[in-house]
Amino acid sequence: MGKSSNPEAKTGVRIVVAGDRGTGKSSLIVTAAAETFPTNVPRLLPPTRLPEDFYPNRVPITIIDTSAKPEDKGELAEELKRADALVLTYACDQPETLNRLSTFWLPELRQLEVKVPVIVVGCKLDLRGDQQQINLEQVMSPIMQQFREIETCIECSAYKHIQILEVFYYAQKAVLHPTGPLFDQESQTLKPRCVRALKRIFILCDHDRDGALSDAELNDFQVKCFNAPLQPSEIVDVKRVVQDKMVEGVNEQGLTLTGFLFLHALFIEKGRLETTWTVLRKFGYNNDIKLSDNLIPHSSLRRAPDQSVELTNEAIEFLRGVYELFDSDLDNNLRPIEVEDVFSTAPESPWSDVPYKDAAEKTALGGLSLDAFLSEWALMTLLDPARSLENLIYIGYPGDPLSAIRVTKRRRLNRKKQQSERNVFQCFVFGPANGGKSALINSFLGRPYSDSYSPTTNEQYAVNVVKLPGGIKKTLVLREIPEDGVAKLLSSKESLAACDIAVFVHDSSDESSWKRATELLMDVAGHGEDTGYEVPCLIVAAKDDLDSFPMAIQDSTRVSQDMGIDAPIPISSKLSDYNNIFRRIVNAAERPHLSIPETEAGRSRKQYHRLINRSLMFASVGAAVAIVGFAAYRVYAARRNASN
Repeated sequence: MGKSSNPEAKTGVRIVVAGDRGTGKSSLIVTAAAETFPTNVPRLLPPTRLPEDFYPNRVPITIIDTSAKPEDKGELAEELKRADALVLTYACDQPETLNRLSTFWLPELRQLEVKVPVIVVGCKLDLRGDQQQINLEQVMSPIMQQFREIETCIECSAYKHIQILEVFYYAQKAVLHPTGPLFDQESQTLKPRCVRALKRIFILCDHDRDGALSDAELNDFQVKCFNAPLQPSEIVDVKRVVQDKMVEGVNEQGLTLTGFLFLHALFIEKGRLETTWTVLRKFGYNNDIKLSDNLIPHSSLRRAPDQSVELTNEAIEFLRGVYELFDSDLDNNLRPIEVEDVFSTAPESPWSDVPYKDAAEKTALGGLSLDAFLSEWALMTLLDPARSLENLIYIGYPGDPLSAIRVTKRRRLNRKKQQSERNVFQCFVFGPANGGKSALINSFLGRPYSDSYSPTTNEQYAVNVVKLPGGIKKTLVLREIPEDGVAKLLSSKESLAACDIAVFVHDSSDESSWKRATELLMDVAGHGEDTGYEVPCLIVAAKDDLDSFPMAIQDSTRVSQDMGIDAPIPISSKLSDYNNIFRRIVNAAERPHLSIPETEAGRSRKQYHRLINRSLMFASVGAAVAIVGFAAYRVYAARRNASN
């Protein structure tokens, strides 16, 4: 494996040189650029450009000189913040300037939140006397332990042309091929995200899927990354180096994943970071060890607020195959460790945090069934399509990423057609505190009923498959909105655009709970009428095992009739009597023209529009009659003139 002559990298590198006054900053820059030691150095140099062919990478460098005067502090701070890399100087003949790095300069960079590689450079090496000799590694080791941003340390002499060009080479290299994302200096191991990326690359190159790179596969990898094949003797040498240090790194089939990772750790330890970076960049990774944005077709994910994104059948079939591959004991239970394994080629597992964590039903053994696995994917595709696509690519989706997703029709078009073709429906769950929202969501995920009450403070999601007659399956996403979060939600014009259906849950034994639920219903219905994003609504009367409050039937009948929606659906989470509630939610979402509540204000507005339209129609008829009359008069006048 060799160096790439033109790694994918930045188009230019901006290196800022800073340090105490008199440490040799300007002399260092002039000597590097002019290849001669200056006899007269100005106080502050203008930006100095090194030509693009100065170093093999052919990336031009701009070097910025800075002033350490107190009055120039603001300008210095601005330059530091614009840097791609920093060269911090001290004078070898002035030990106090070395101390100032850890007492002033490095803490100052942290305070300014400058997070770029730092090259510490000792200038004026020729002026250090014999009595001042130091062991650079011994002196710098504790400083580098404290300040991990230091990439390397080097001493030089502009006067004697010692290691001048190396200073800016190391600075450029630290930008183009940074150590930080790849390697943990403290533990001397590859960082987890780097391991995951290299594992994905290994799997993509292991064409026959036998867990090892054969000589032919290793050669294909070399050509792809470095545009040059390996000689048979070189392949033998590579495998011998690995086998000498790690027996399991090579087997009869070829280089194993363990050996592949070992090789990269070896390159990095020997300072050949450009080798690993070239490999990563050839496979589309950026400096954060994530796929570059241009590999995710963001423009194809653009959609109207009332459109959603779903996985295609092609993507679902791929995910079924992934599930079967990782469900090693074929028990329809993907254990947490197996889920982690599915995403072991992604930067991290996307489901380890909210809203995905605990959003799907768990098996009795604490894992995910196939339906639950596909439900999690459906949820991620609905909420964050780009992230879903990205993770499909990470786990090896073989086709065009665009073939994995489809953008649904606008909900207002579905309403006109009186039918929704969506496979994934999002239901907003509203209701007062202690009304039964969380119990409903827990039952949806097969969790046991609990008498203890724990208020919901943040929105939470639940996703599951709902089976309909005829073997049809739809995915339902429940989004629980805490009572005190409703006002914030409705402050946005498009907040209901993503909602296919809303349910309003209340405690059927508590009149105040019912009244609050109807207030929320009115708020949501009014918001829908005002914004044009009306949604079907259902009322759920929870805790049906308790006695209803007096007048419950009369009140609910009146509200249902006034607003033109179905009567409340009684359920009891305690008795596990759900009255087919989830199927009814999906059925209502499939027919988006029904179950839309109407407020008094909305009715008045419609009546007003009808009157306006009617008067416009009469006006247009009147105008037509007038035109016809005028035309008839002209014909009559023309005839009369002719007869005369």
